[in-house]
Amino acid sequence: MTTQVTDHRGGVWSIAVPIPDNPLGHTLVHLLETDRGPVLIDTGWDDPDSWDTLVAGVAACGFDVADLHGVLVTHHHPDHHGLSAKVREASGAWIAMHAADAAVVRRTREAEPGRWLDYLLAKLTAAGAPEGHLTPLREARAGGRGRRLPGRRAALPDRGIEPGELLDLPGRRLRAIWTPGHTPGHVCLHLEERHPVLEPARPAAAEAGAAGPGAGRGAIGGTAGGGTASGRGRLFSGDHLLPGITPHIGLYEDPDDEREATDPLGDYLDSLERVGRLAPAEVLPAHQHAFTDAEGRVGELIAHHEERLSGLRALLREPRTPWQLAVAMEWNRPWDRIPYGSRNIAVSEAEAHLRRLVKLGHAERVPGSDPATYRAV
Repeated sequence: MTTQVTDHRGGVWSIAVPIPDNPLGHTLVHLLETDRGPVLIDTGWDDPDSWDTLVAGVAACGFDVADLHGVLVTHHHPDHHGLSAKVREASGAWIAMHAADAAVVRRTREAEPGRWLDYLLAKLTAAGAPEGHLTPLREARAGGRGRRLPGRRAALPDRGIEPGELLDLPGRRLRAIWTPGHTPGHVCLHLEERHPVLEPARPAAAEAGAAGPGAGRGAIGGTAGGGTASGRGRLFSGDHLLPGITPHIGLYEDPDDEREATDPLGDYLDSLERVGRLAPAEVLPAHQHAFTDAEGRVGELIAHHEERLSGLRALLREPRTPWQLAVAMEWNRPWDRIPYGSRNIAVSEAEAHLRRLVKLGHAERVPGSDPATYRAV
């Protein structure tokens, strides 16, 4: 087993934890040294090889898993939160997550077997999915295969992450930035310390004034005592901001909540602008690789979604169901080559874009349509 560990300097490391049978390849789990012990940002997928890689990676950073003090989870997806229970069992570490995603974890753990499949069947039927696509789901429901969904063994977090909160990590200055869109409770974590490589050193007098608790290994290259101007430092971006991938934006409401539908794409675009204004010197994402020019990447993603919304509005000159819209949309491969499970994700993304168009007044549901059919306005 080869463990890929990167020293990002200043008491910041990344460990590439594999995701089984997934083209993403791995999740970059970050380790942040603090004066109270190392803290992980995400944990990786719940899989024996992934666990062995994480353990070896923590050792390569100079620690034992038992040394871990806490886990900050950017969002609830199984490639980020999956190993949290094993980490807590091995170390006693606390686990923190935004309340909106903690609620998703709780629902997943407590739901009756098959509840998620019932919800998916209802959503796909309402979206106009053909019978041939629904049949395997009905068979899975009848066979009780809803128990096997990933995420059922992930730990319930025992701490919340509040938006704007300066987290209790002695020797570090890490602030939570709520960035809903990919999930309702996704958070980025802004390390408000001078970058040990990319940012110019401050004058000696200013540097001396930053010394204090945490000025040792946990704050190498940082300014833990005095901090720096917000808007620099480094950003642990989870899946919110990736260098070469557009994160999936789907639907994330509670199946039992009948209140007004959410607008996840609108949430995501608002969150992107908020992150762009931070202007971090470097972004440390959960996939691919670290990168600079966060503002430029934010601009690319906003332009991508604006272009996509414009294209969908053109497609809706002919009334379509969400399923028909997904089939007509441009993906990274032809529709007939998209795997079965990925088609469900594609339809969810199409509906998220539809909701944005409706909210902007650019599309509307055809009155009385069943399944729901939409047209451009």
